[in-house]
Order: sequence, then C-alpha cells, then structure tokens
Amino acid sequence: MNVEHPRLIDLSHTIEAGMTTYKDLPGPVLCDYWTREASRANYDDGSTFQIGRIDLVANTGTYVDSPFHRFEHGCDLAGLPLASLADLPAVVVRQPWQDGLAVEASAFDGVPLQGMAVLVHTGWDRHWRTERYFSEHPFLTAAAAERLVAAGAAFVGIDSYNIDDTRVRARPVHTLLLGADIPIGEHLTRLDAVPDRGCRFHAVPPKIVGMGTFPVRAYAIQA
Repeated sequence: MNVEHPRLIDLSHTIEAGMTTYKDLPGPVLCDYWTREASRANYDDGSTFQIGRIDLVANTGTYVDSPFHRFEHGCDLAGLPLASLADLPAVVVRQPWQDGLAVEASAFDGVPLQGMAVLVHTGWDRHWRTERYFSEHPFLTAAAAERLVAAGAAFVGIDSYNIDDTRVRARPVHTLLLGADIPIGEHLTRLDAVPDRGCRFHAVPPKIVGMGTFPVRAYAIQA
C-alpha cells in the first residue's frame, strides 16, 4: 500500500525496465539474480527471497551530477559531502516553459540563493515519457549559472531534460556549476507541489567511487 505522507513530496520519476531518460542512451534492464523459487531450497521454514539485478546507465530517471561528471579530477559521487545533498533549505523559482525556454539570470532576482537548493520549476515534466520531452526543452543560460555561483547556491535542480541547452554543442551551465562544486539535479518532477519557500530538500545518490552521476530518490519535506 503506497500512502504518501502529507509532509513528504516525492520529486523523482519512477524507473522502469526499458524506459528512456536521455535520448540515445539505453533504458535499464531489470531482472532476478536470485529468484524466490530458486531460494526456497536453501531454507527449512518456507522462507524465500528475491535478489534483483539492474543494468543501467548512470543518467537514468531523476539523477544528480557531481563535478566528476564534467571534470576528470572533480569530486565523484563518493566524495560529495552530504551537506550538499541532504537537508538543504529549498527555494523554488517558477519559470513556465510556455513563457520561454531560456531561464535567464533575472529569474533569480530577489530570490535568496546562498546555501539553498535552488529548484527551477518549468512544468516540462508533463512531457515525461513522450517524444517531446527530448527536444526544445527549458534550460538555464550561462548568465543564470554565473548568478547562482556568485550567490553561493548549494544545489541546483530542474524539472527538464537538461539544465543546458542541448540544441548547441556546449554545456556552460554544467561547466560553471560543477566547476564550483555545486551538484546538479535533472529530471525532477512535481515541483508544482513544493512551496516557494520553507521546505527542506534531499537528493542523495549511493556513495560510489569513480562515477559522476547516479539516480536518486529526491524529495522535499514541508515545514
């Protein structure tokens, strides 16, 4: 039975076998490594267990980028401090995709940014699991990223396909944010349910050495 706690807001997409998160990257393969039927013979009390196996690329579902994703000598997932991923005060910036795809620096005027998880709500998650999701999506401009770095943001997330403009062959937002050791969250969802202020944000990946990106169960806690 899946009953959602009234103060907890799930901000992650569900990962399912074969789903496409990022164009041209394979979807995850889910299977049993140890089936209940096979495990039955190992116990005398009728116990059975399932051990699953999953083969996926790191950029699957809702995920977090660490600096290592962009920079060879940057901090990997194992090196990310929990303070940059968990129990962060959150601020939501509303930038509906219908009003323009580019999120400019001016979108953050008057917004408290220092030490905050800055979550950019565009509404693009409504196109999740559709062909439209992959192109002409909302993104941050380089000037917006510069503003976030200068202001001392702790984490930046977006409910879109990519925080950069994928129509061009450059990734200035990844370069600027990850270069400043600010983790990035992509493919968030349900930011419409998060108040503009007053929530705490969590998006913690496994502690893996030598990887720069991995899925998370991102969520917000209402005060």
